[in-house]
Order: sequence, then structure tokens, then C-alpha cells
Amino acid sequence: MSDSSARPTFIALRREDTRLLTGRGRFTADLRPDNAARVAFVRSQHACGRLIGIDTREASSLPGVIAIFTARDVGPLAVPPVNPLLPLERPQSFDLLARDTITWSGQPVAIVIAESAAVARAAADQVMVEVEPAVPAVDFSAVNAPMVRVRHHRDGDTPGGSVPAAQVTVALESPRLVAMALEPRAIVAEVDAAASTLTVWLASQAPSRARDDIAHAVGLPAEQVRVITPDVGGAFGARASVVPEDLLVPWAAWRLRRSLRWVASRSEEFVAGMHGRGSQMRGQLDVTAQGQFLALRAQLRFALGAWMPFSSVVPLRNAARILPGPYAVQALAIDGEAALSNAAAVNIYRGAGRPEAVLLAEVLIERAARAVGIDPVELRRRNLIKASALPYRTPSGETLDTGDYLALLERACERFEYPSARGHQGLRRAQGQCVGIGVALYVEPCGQGWERARVTLHESGRVTVASGSPAQGQGHETGFARIAAEALGCNESLIDVVLGDTRVCPEGVGALASRSTAIGGSAIVEACTTAIARRAAGEALPITVEARFTAREAWASGCVIAQVCIDHETGELALERVVWIDDAGRQIHPELVHGQLLGGFAQGLGQALMERVVYDEAGQLLTGSLMDYAVPRAADLPDLITESLSHPTPFNLLGAKGVGEAGCIGVPAAIMNAARDALAPWGEADLQFPLTAPRVWQALTALRDAAPGEGRP
Repeated sequence: MSDSSARPTFIALRREDTRLLTGRGRFTADLRPDNAARVAFVRSQHACGRLIGIDTREASSLPGVIAIFTARDVGPLAVPPVNPLLPLERPQSFDLLARDTITWSGQPVAIVIAESAAVARAAADQVMVEVEPAVPAVDFSAVNAPMVRVRHHRDGDTPGGSVPAAQVTVALESPRLVAMALEPRAIVAEVDAAASTLTVWLASQAPSRARDDIAHAVGLPAEQVRVITPDVGGAFGARASVVPEDLLVPWAAWRLRRSLRWVASRSEEFVAGMHGRGSQMRGQLDVTAQGQFLALRAQLRFALGAWMPFSSVVPLRNAARILPGPYAVQALAIDGEAALSNAAAVNIYRGAGRPEAVLLAEVLIERAARAVGIDPVELRRRNLIKASALPYRTPSGETLDTGDYLALLERACERFEYPSARGHQGLRRAQGQCVGIGVALYVEPCGQGWERARVTLHESGRVTVASGSPAQGQGHETGFARIAAEALGCNESLIDVVLGDTRVCPEGVGALASRSTAIGGSAIVEACTTAIARRAAGEALPITVEARFTAREAWASGCVIAQVCIDHETGELALERVVWIDDAGRQIHPELVHGQLLGGFAQGLGQALMERVVYDEAGQLLTGSLMDYAVPRAADLPDLITESLSHPTPFNLLGAKGVGEAGCIGVPAAIMNAARDALAPWGEADLQFPLTAPRVWQALTALRDAAPGEGRP
């Protein structure tokens, strides 16, 4: 067990990790190769239509313009195929540059190369694009048939002829979000014409795959392309797949045999970067008078956007397979679909379908508790899967490995002082305050697949560890050094960690889906163990060992309890306190785990209270800057108590589970339930994310209008 209150204020970080904290980071935009030309993109101002023509003559005549390329020059190059975790309903291919049709506002139409950024931007503004506009289908329109479908159905017995005393339903929306990395996208492509090699600096979560994708686009063997991931100010899933710009800049650099540099503006990130979330969900939960869950039914509709990145089917797949979460139900019926639309692409974003599943299940449970008159904590107690039943096969076919969900709930209630909090809530309501308490439990799959590591024991006594799993600010250098030091029985100061360079690091899947410590760390342990054995057998130094570790999927879990107070007159919601008990398996570096919990908590809070991407009916983005799109600040974070109840998994060598996405999974659902509980004296509110003051006020007003004079304490 670990408790945030017992953790030190300062932690020991590796030199590589402290660069970012001391302002000495080296991001992609900081790289300025000699004689590098600059890149700008011409983007469609229309969301949908037929591309009639592109006139580059005036732009090409500007002094300093080197070249302007359109789809005619690029040829049939397309974005890479989608990860086939779910089958596509029909084949798809998405051109890197718009060819005959426009599919979203912000789509790249041409790439401009000039001697300076100012000239490149000026030339891009001079390119004339003629479009015959059509009416767009922004999201969830019946115009576009689903590209992906998923279905999990299992009929169950109803013991003793049980019949539902309540059948509660809910409709929820999870709006699109922007993965707000500190640094907008940037690419530097450096050509060595003499050696016929191309080096690309790119903030990628999967540099090995990015290298292969770039090599294919350029037409070079993979060994002639090197991808380097420098310091990254967060990725959150949005940088797990390549986007058209990631391929177009290297293509143009190789075509011109000249180094190129592109740095996106923040506005470009909003209109052309990949979004997260974007779903509509409906659910029904059947419950007996005694509080037994009989059946869960859900319909899931997920947004894909105008084109499909490599991981685009993952959110729908995850949401469908996670339900019904840590609970036992007699019957399950999950139907999901995802469709293309005239908006920016949707990719995995911290949680990737997990937050949606937890939100739907937990809101249904709270509504069911009110419907049958059972305290929501007690209702959960009666239906949670027992620790003795693990490993447990879920109705959707997943295997929950280790954990104790009831212990998480009980400890969260203890730290929250739940019975006392309910009593105090009643007193505050009697005084006219609008106070709510919300609970959410979650399970999350993490750490599946393979990863490689290379360990070298040097004659000097130092050790070099190279991993295929790069870092985006999580502190991998610190964590990996500790893993290697423990495996080798040496001091961490003797370990040098190398990440994010395809020339010196082994092949890897990458840092995504909460897998780096569990799988990448296990590969390090395996390589260290082999190196020790070879040294003990008398092999001379240096000794280099490369290991490939493959893991089954582990399941992390947790419980969040939140308390809110809502202003009757304005709808403003104050998040007063949160207790969060998590199970991320064995913690290699508790301080880094705590940092991941805090970061995920902040993003989960942002989704719940303020973040939302909005398009108008014409497909134009209305939230195109930080003037219109709110993100959390330090002052927005409430009192937070965290604690860990660790149950190691047997599915990897470290017993570790994922933790990086947990805050985005459990926190939003707990806040939503707290807000709905606050309004419960007036009835069941139709609240949707984000819980802004106007939205909450409108929901409260609708309840008051429906039952005037009732509900208010």
C-alpha cells in the first residue's frame, strides 16, 4: 500500500528527465539544420466538396519560393493502413494531399517550400483553391454508413426467475477533445544525399513504425531512414500514428534533396491535428429490487473523422469490450459502430474508449441506485466481482487477471469518510446548498503485445540500456534505469538509458496504451538476466543482449469518489474534494506513478468541466484556439487524496499494470455522478460534458420548470 501523503516533495530524477524541468529541453522545433528550407501547408477552407482546381502560379513567383507540390506531384501516396483490430466494412484509402474531393476544413491541399517561414506562409496564402462546396456531415450523420462495427452479446439466466424492479436508461455524449501537447507538431527532415540517407526528427510515440511509414512514402529501404524522437511535451495518443504532414515533409525533402523544417501553429493543431473522444452512447441497466444487476444493454456511436489513422478503431473496440467493467451481470448486449465524417480525424487519446465505457456504466449504476432506493456504494458492493473469482472471464470475452475491486471501494469510502460525508451532505442541503457525491469504479486493459530492449555491459562497469519504447515526458529514463539496476544488482547511476532513435535502439511497438513499464520494462529485465548469465559463464566484456518480451494483457483498476457544490443561481460547479484509490500492480517508481496520476487527473478534470471541440453546421471549427477552448490550470485542481492498493499481475516480469491513462478513465465519471447527485432532489438531470456553468444551470432550470416548487431543500 502506498499513500500520496507519505511521498516526499522532491524526487530523484535522471539527468535526462530533469532537462525539461530546468528549461533545457530540446524539442523538435529547437532543431535548426544548416541550410534548411521552411514548409507551410495550404489547407482547405471548405469542409466538403469537389476540388476543381489549384492555381499556384502567383505563389510560385514570390522571391524565395523553392517549390509547391500538389497531389499531382505526390502521386498515389496515401496514409498507412489501419490497425486491423476490427474489420472495416469496406476498403479505404486516404490521399496525403486532397486530390479530387475535400473532406474536412483544414485538409492539406498543397505543400509549399521556401527559404524562410514568412515566405512559405505568404506563398501558401497566395495559392488559389477552387472548390465546389457540398453539405458536410460533421459527425454521427446517417449520410455516412458505419466503417466499423462491433458486437458483444451474451444471454444469461435470471436466477429464481428474477425480474427487474427498475430499467434505467441514459444517453450520454463524450465531445471531441484536443490532445493539448506543450509543443505543437513539428518535423525536421535532413537529407544526406551522398550517403542516400534521410534523418527525420519527429515527436512520435512509435518511432519504429514511423520510420517504416516514412520509408515507404519516400521510396527508401527502412535502413536508410532514421527517426529520432527528441524531447516531447506530451503525446497522449495523438502522436501514436503518423499524419499526412509527417510523410509529406520527408517526401518533399527527399524529392528536393534538401533539409526541411516545419513547425505547426497552435491553430493548425486544432483544425488539422488528430482529436480524441467524440461519441454518443445509450445504455439500459435492469436491476432487481434487491439490487442485483440483471442485464446491461448499450449502443455506442464513435466518430472517426475524415480519415482513419492507424489506431482509429481502438476507442470503439475498447469501449465495447470493457463493459460491464468490474461488475457481474447476467446478460450483456453491446452494439457499436463508427463512421467517417467531414471533420478532423479522431485517434486514440489518453484512455481510448475506456473513459466512455466507465462513464456509461457508472452513470447507469447511480441512476439505478436512486430508482431502487439503495445507496450507490451498497449497490456496487452487491455486484462487484469478488477477488476470489479472479481471474474472471467477462461476458465480452476478456480476462480480468488480478485485483480486489471491493477493497478499492471500501478504502475509498474510508478515506472519503463516506457515511459522515453523506450525513454532512444532508445538513448542507437543509441549508439550501446543492451538494453532490459521485462514485466511479473502473478497470482498464493495459500492457499487451511485445517490446524489445538491448542491454550492454561495458568494461568500465557502466551499462547501456536501449529500448524501443520512447518517452514523452513520463520519466522513462528514470524508471528504466531503476529496472535495470534492480535486475543487475548495481547502482542506478551506472545505467545510461537510450530512447527514441531508430538507429541505436531496437525495434519496438512504442509508448502507448499504458504498456511501457509492463512490457518495455520486462524486456529490460529479460535482457539483463541473460547478460548476467553470460557473464557468470565467463564471457568477456563487453556483453550485449537484445531481448523481445511478449505479454498478455493486464487489467488495472481503481475507485474515485468526488464531491461537488453547485451554485443555484449560476450553475457554477465547484469540485471540492476527490479521493482516488488505484491498483496499478507493482510500482517500480512510486513518485513517477504519482506524477502520472496527477497528470491524468488534470486531463480527466478538463474533459469533465471545460474541454470541448465544436463544429458548426458548415463544418467550420468554432473552437480553433485557446481563446475558445479551455484547458485546466493549476488553480482548477481541487484537494486530491490518492492511495494505491497494488495487486501485481502475473502477465509480465515486473507485475506492473498501466497507470498513465487512469485519471482520464475514472475521474470524469465520478465528477459526472457527483453533479447528477447534486441535482437529484429535483429529479434526473440531463447533464452532458463539459459541465460548464451554463449547461448545469440549464439542466437545473429544466428540472425546476418540470416540477415547480419541488426538490429544493
